[in-house]
Amino acid sequence: MQPPDRGMQIHRHGLLYLPDSYVVPGGRFNEMYGWDSYFIQLGLLRDREFGLAKNMVELLSYEVEHYGTVLNANRTYMLGRSQPPVLTRMVLALFEHTQDRHWLRAQLPAIERYYSLWQQPPRSHPATGLSRYYAVAKEPLPEVVFDEKDSQGKTHYDRVRAYYRQFIIPDYEVALFYDRAQDQLTQLFYTGDCSMRESGFDISNRFGAFNVDIVHYLPVCLNSLLYQMDCDTAQIYEILNHREQAQLWRDRAQQRQQQIDRFLWDEPSGLYFDYNFCTKTRRHYEFATTFYPLWVGAASAKQAKRVVDNLDRFEAAGGLLTSTYITGNQWDAPFGWAPLQLIAVQGLCRYGYLAEGQRIGRKFVALLVQEFEKQNTLVEKYDVWNCSAQVSQEILFGYSSNEVGFGWTNGTFWSF
Repeated sequence: MQPPDRGMQIHRHGLLYLPDSYVVPGGRFNEMYGWDSYFIQLGLLRDREFGLAKNMVELLSYEVEHYGTVLNANRTYMLGRSQPPVLTRMVLALFEHTQDRHWLRAQLPAIERYYSLWQQPPRSHPATGLSRYYAVAKEPLPEVVFDEKDSQGKTHYDRVRAYYRQFIIPDYEVALFYDRAQDQLTQLFYTGDCSMRESGFDISNRFGAFNVDIVHYLPVCLNSLLYQMDCDTAQIYEILNHREQAQLWRDRAQQRQQQIDRFLWDEPSGLYFDYNFCTKTRRHYEFATTFYPLWVGAASAKQAKRVVDNLDRFEAAGGLLTSTYITGNQWDAPFGWAPLQLIAVQGLCRYGYLAEGQRIGRKFVALLVQEFEKQNTLVEKYDVWNCSAQVSQEILFGYSSNEVGFGWTNGTFWSF
């Protein structure tokens, strides 16, 4: 099953229809996003806005039915591009409040169909049983061309070409992504760029410069979320008294956990790393997604302790660094993002590291309060090293603005 590939064939782009009200992240992001919606939903549930919280789930299911997948966001140019899979998390979060089994059963067709997206080519990797992000694009993405410009009017793609001209990049074979003779980015570059945006992590150097080599990696975050989806779907079937189906999904979860251990766990370093299936190596890029297996319960007690032993590599005055590398990208140091703080804190607490989790949570909440008192708003991202929301001067690639609002920051704040 492939989602529709019409997005890049549309010449006059616009908002895709959704049949009910929903909450947007804020700032220039005035559409409904895939994984943002989960963290927004947490805030809605805390506020007892059950109608809106239900809408958010049902509209993602609507996207699966009518557009082929949970979309990156409901824009025409994002057809065929998904986001980190958190649909079952949202389904169960709402069910916890409503206990509506009829409604729960009605979500299963969308869950099953969405899951199959990650289990079939090009996103599946049969040799390992794991999955990758892969969204096809053959040309510049409209939102980058029109929205990600600097003060000189140069787009992200202009800055990338300048970087390729100037620097040697050892991370991957540059010729796959950049035609030096023509000074042009290749079709595979745009596929990698689009896939990076599907991952939600735009941009870092986690998969090499500009993350475009993501198409050759099996990521820790995605496969942890799919493990969680296995467990969640088993739980849903158990609630509905379909025990054979529940066992099928539990078996899938066990198989994926074994493959996560085999390919993504790095025993010498005590961290989880993304796996390059072409080179058959893990990329030793320290990134906060190492806490995902703790969040979903896929780590053993011993593995969790090893990750906690490395906590000081990520911990800063204002919370957790996204990575331990400064690259000029917003999903690297010195930046911290609300979803990753919550995932790490809940993961640490799940394995009994309450003091560590509470310490990090307090640091990040203190930073949010400090900056809210200055600006009267919460924003998209923070410099957790310098404890500031003034980040634009530090970001060299992608977009440098710090959007106000901000949906997942608000939702996460109320979840600590």
